[in-house]
Amino acid sequence: MPLMPKRVKYRKTHRGSRAGNASRGNEVSFGDFGLQSLGRGWVAANQIESCRVAINRHLKRKGKLWIRIFPHKPVTSRPPETRMGKGKGALDRWVAVVRPGHMLFELSNCTESQAKEAMRLAANKLGIRCRFVKRAGL
Repeated sequence: MPLMPKRVKYRKTHRGSRAGNASRGNEVSFGDFGLQSLGRGWVAANQIESCRVAINRHLKRKGKLWIRIFPHKPVTSRPPETRMGKGKGALDRWVAVVRPGHMLFELSNCTESQAKEAMRLAANKLGIRCRFVKRAGL
């Protein structure tokens, strides 16, 4: 079951703006290491899930993982080879809007080298540039 909201007020939304940088959720708050976005875009629910699987497989279920993004935004799409008109398409997928600086994942209870490799594997699953960061006190 992919990540998605339990219920929403409106089924279909506008695309919205991805301009600007993340003003909140841009520092390591829960774990010791984090994966921070450097680019902007939409991260789909299945991408978040594949990152989670990649990190957990690398750490062999050791360590604690926090997922700091959630796909709140519905994206619609029309069937292929459909003519113009006839309204907005059906809901296709859920995405999280990611801006530069947003913390995507956090890890603790593992070594720095393990965390770095796990985050590298996760970053390869995403369509945006990311960087590995450590908590300020470390």
